[in-house]
Amino acid sequence: MIENLLERISHDADVKGVLPAISSEGRDQMVAAVEIFQTSFLALCLSCLSDLVNSIFPVSSRGSVRSKEQISKIISRIQEEIEAVQLDGHLTLLVLHEIGKALIQLAQRAEYQISTGPEARQVSGPATAAQLKNFTLCQHLQEIHTRISSMVTGLPSIAADVLSPSLGAVYGVACDSVTSLFQAMLERLESCILQIHDQKFGALGMDAAMDNSASPYMEELQKCILHFRSEFLSRLLPSATNARAVGTETICTRLVRNMASRVLIFFIRHASLVRPLSESGKLRMARDMAELELAVGQNLFPVEQLGAPYRALRAFRPLIFLETSQLGDSPLLQDLPLSVILHHLYSRGPDALQSPLQRNKLAPLQYSLWLDSQGEDQIWKGIKATLDDYAANVRVRGDKEFSPVYPLMLRLGSSMTRNTPASQKP
Repeated sequence: MIENLLERISHDADVKGVLPAISSEGRDQMVAAVEIFQTSFLALCLSCLSDLVNSIFPVSSRGSVRSKEQISKIISRIQEEIEAVQLDGHLTLLVLHEIGKALIQLAQRAEYQISTGPEARQVSGPATAAQLKNFTLCQHLQEIHTRISSMVTGLPSIAADVLSPSLGAVYGVACDSVTSLFQAMLERLESCILQIHDQKFGALGMDAAMDNSASPYMEELQKCILHFRSEFLSRLLPSATNARAVGTETICTRLVRNMASRVLIFFIRHASLVRPLSESGKLRMARDMAELELAVGQNLFPVEQLGAPYRALRAFRPLIFLETSQLGDSPLLQDLPLSVILHHLYSRGPDALQSPLQRNKLAPLQYSLWLDSQGEDQIWKGIKATLDDYAANVRVRGDKEFSPVYPLMLRLGSSMTRNTPASQKP
């Protein structure tokens, strides 16, 4: 009211050649005179929002998460507070600061509600009460984040900047409520894939290779993925209708996409480390890749939307059947990380050409953890060391020629190290 009055006085008294009825200094003084009301108004705004936060997440309780109606109530209240002041830019920013404080308080209270420990991380049985509570918490917080973010989109960008830290805190707690579960699921799937090294891909007869069933480790992987889908993901992921309506990626959709990408890349990595690999073993491995693509695509995430990891899986399957002489100039190499190609080439070399895994006497898991922490250039250095050892041994024995794999690996390593996209890091 005061600001509107001052605006009208300035407008009505704006006559050419006449001094203004009120100076800018006088205007500031009049606004300052009613600052006590502004302070009271902002305090009441924060108090009302805090009371709502306290009712949803009481300090004394780590009990069940409140209903969706209560979550809607706090969203509606925040909307009312914004709408009440949105005609005044300055007051809007002040109110948004108070809303930000309430959201930080909400994030802190919600974080206290997250269930942790073995019950929250178990992935072998049905979803526990602790996990169901975390799922609800995640969905509530995501709803708050999405709805309030959409309210701010119609306001000037400075308004979004004011709420950005507090909305980020809410989103962070929503992620925290389910991240440990997704990590536990991924660890379980990775442990299934690691069993590929217990299979005998070098000794399979053609009868075994032509058998239509998947390898035992792949069957276990499929069972785990199906279990995750039915027990956890079905409760966490939006239905296809809701996903289209919202049009934005949810926290859980993002986590599932990341998990699916990691499973494909992790599989390719360890499939490339399999040695020896017979012709019948290649047929079995190709079938395992088809089964993996199906299981991931139907139960985790549409594989065609995964980008580089999916292209790598599709390229690796035909690559293993190429003759070594064809491999160096194959367009399939463009879709595979350099380390995968080089690791696979060890399976085509003589026993005297030791892989980094054998040279350093590492278990597949140990080597895999090392690969996670290295770039392609560092991985190539480890591979190059084994090639140098092999060359030195050949010369000591007085052999007249190297395995065809040796010059190919040298050429690929030196020519591709600097050209590998970061997105294809294994």
